[in-house]
Amino acid sequence: MGMTVAGALALLTAGAAHAQSNVTIYGIIDTAVAHVDNTNANGDSVTKMASLTGSFPSRIGFRGTEDLGGGLSAIFTLESGFGPDAGNMGQGNRLFGRAANVGLKGKWGTLTLGRQVNMTYIAGLKADVLGPNLFAIGSIDPYLPNARSDNAIGYLGNFNGLVAGATYSFGRDASSAGGPAATNCAGESAADSKACRQYTALLGYEVKDYGINASYDKLHGNTGAANGLTSSGNYDRRVTVNGYWMIKGTKLGAGVVDRKTNAATGVTESDLYYLGVSHPVTPLLTLDAQVARKNVKNSNDDTDMVVARLTYYLSTRTAVYGALGLMDNDGLAAVALDAGGSVGAGKPQRGIMAGLRHHF
Repeated sequence: MGMTVAGALALLTAGAAHAQSNVTIYGIIDTAVAHVDNTNANGDSVTKMASLTGSFPSRIGFRGTEDLGGGLSAIFTLESGFGPDAGNMGQGNRLFGRAANVGLKGKWGTLTLGRQVNMTYIAGLKADVLGPNLFAIGSIDPYLPNARSDNAIGYLGNFNGLVAGATYSFGRDASSAGGPAATNCAGESAADSKACRQYTALLGYEVKDYGINASYDKLHGNTGAANGLTSSGNYDRRVTVNGYWMIKGTKLGAGVVDRKTNAATGVTESDLYYLGVSHPVTPLLTLDAQVARKNVKNSNDDTDMVVARLTYYLSTRTAVYGALGLMDNDGLAAVALDAGGSVGAGKPQRGIMAGLRHHF
């Protein structure tokens, strides 16, 4: 009996020695002070410390991997977002609102289970030069830098530049607390198999010097969901095409987001176009600039945006930055320049910001 227990312990010890594991703690603390005008119908201005993002949203995360042998690894990611202005948790006050997933990774790609970014998020990563900046296309469509899915199965693979991926969510957004791009649609309903389901897909070709991809994203509603998605027959659908081209260190990025929302309040269609450039002025100074236009079909409520940002790297981990922006609203459009902000309907909004970012 003793020999049997000793043998089992020996086998477990041998297995533990073979399986090499690694856990990394990482994060970003990024905050900025911004001034914007025309925050309401009276044209009042405000100076504030940004809560949602500066140049990048602040977060702390834990990432782990375990070598299972034969080219197969177990992986996990736990990532929490927060606002440095008041120390509040982000993504609807969730503990791990940015990511909470576990998976397997091999030569065939990566399979993940849990809350994760979906293909709409991944599609724009290389083409959108401003990313989740406080002034950026995420102000026009807040879903783009927050495209995550709860209760999701995800796959992503890269085969010599050919990129393919997909996610399927049994319940798009289990949080009732809201947050950017949230829909309060928990799903997983036994009575309605389509309620709150979401599926996204991506196909593209991406190498170091250039790339192009297309993505598809459709989420269904359910009773009580936000933005008029109050039944499983209601939906929000986005199709994107994104591309980038490197020219001696300078990146050009462009894309289009075609969106159709079939809500209880009616059907709305729009196209969002963007074009940007990221240029290293010196090894320590980078200039990013972007123009964008949202065209709402069968409406005069269109929006144009122009943003420029300078980032100076004090080290590989720390940077200071400043940005100027203009959001020009036509008709009754009320798209704020700063993510999460406000603007008077039909009014242009000008803004300036400066901030500090540290990676760890």
